[in-house]
Amino acid sequence: MANSDNPTLSRRAMLGGVAGSAALATVARANDPAITEMQEWTQYLGDGVDAAPYGVPSEYEADAVRRDVPWLTADPVSSVNFTPLHKLEGIITPNGLCFERHHGGVAQIDPAMHRLMINGLVDKPLVFTMEDIKRFPRENRIYFLECAANTGMEWRGAQLNGCQFTHGMVHCVMYTGVPLRYLLEEAGVKTNAKWIMPEGADASAMTRSIPLDKALDDCLIAFAMNGEALRPEQGYPLRIVVPGWEGNMWVKWLRRIEVGDEPWHHREETSKYTDLLEGGKARRFTWEMDVKSVITNPSPQAPITHEKGHTVLSGLAWSGRGNIKRVDVSIDGGRNWRPARIDGPSHDKALHRFYHEFDWDGSPLLLQSRAVDSEGWVQPTKDALRDVRGTESIYHNNSIQTWHVRKGGEVENVEVG
Repeated sequence: MANSDNPTLSRRAMLGGVAGSAALATVARANDPAITEMQEWTQYLGDGVDAAPYGVPSEYEADAVRRDVPWLTADPVSSVNFTPLHKLEGIITPNGLCFERHHGGVAQIDPAMHRLMINGLVDKPLVFTMEDIKRFPRENRIYFLECAANTGMEWRGAQLNGCQFTHGMVHCVMYTGVPLRYLLEEAGVKTNAKWIMPEGADASAMTRSIPLDKALDDCLIAFAMNGEALRPEQGYPLRIVVPGWEGNMWVKWLRRIEVGDEPWHHREETSKYTDLLEGGKARRFTWEMDVKSVITNPSPQAPITHEKGHTVLSGLAWSGRGNIKRVDVSIDGGRNWRPARIDGPSHDKALHRFYHEFDWDGSPLLLQSRAVDSEGWVQPTKDALRDVRGTESIYHNNSIQTWHVRKGGEVENVEVG
């Protein structure tokens, strides 16, 4: 399994192994009642077209749901639930499975009564209705959104047993919205302006300081995701999209944008969302989400269920600094690495899907993935990250994750430097 293996020969051998495994499965299941006997669903008419005006998943996929960890937060209105990464394919997260993080519960807002105000260092303060906003030129962009605390419980050691819980505070959707620069141009930004402060309409009145350069570059004022209106838990009817930067800055239920000449130093960027270092100092304004990846299958919630043979490893990689150029995988805890196969679209600041196919001999495995982004940043080991950052933070942990596959196929979260 060394890196010097001929990729062409390995690919050919892999394909031959797939064909062989399929043939064995066909012979073994020739007398399977699931194929030889008529099943009940073939004998009765199904539901009509009006049975579910809004489509829902099959009842057999009922375990593909968001889940929380009750002890992580004090109250559900200021809590988080996690995307079931191990149940998903591709790079787009279904709207109903995008993780949630709230500081004052989900605001239920009548869009006809919702307004967006722009004030501060502008030539003319403005108030927009939803109809006003939708008259501006709109764009469609695919981005990931990751909470800065994603993987935050793993700084001191393996804590949560499942990629849904260790890495599930991330999702990736197509946003539809208006570039923020159009609204700021309409208001006329004064020459001494350097920052903006978005504010939410929920009970927590979330605020964050964002540099004006970022606001004018790629920020969107979004009203739709994956082709439909934002979900209430994702900020309906309006949120700001801040590509590649920590999710706390993507203020939901957006009601106001103030323009100023310096950061506001509010609660969410002083007592929260700073990176505590050894010795008591903290990094501030660490906006960009670093290059990161995780193997989603196999993983603790998705064990290997066959005894031996052809096995498909799947995972996700992303970076707030660009796109993913390479993902390497290891099945022996980082001793040997080989390139994974990145499949599907590669968008700037979006999730990337990778695969690695191999023949499993039934012995224990230590699975790891290591991503490299378009800027040359390489995902670090846990030890390398701790050497620089210590173990006191709960934010911006992008270290390599290890899953231990046991002989029986069960998988657990473990530590390997």
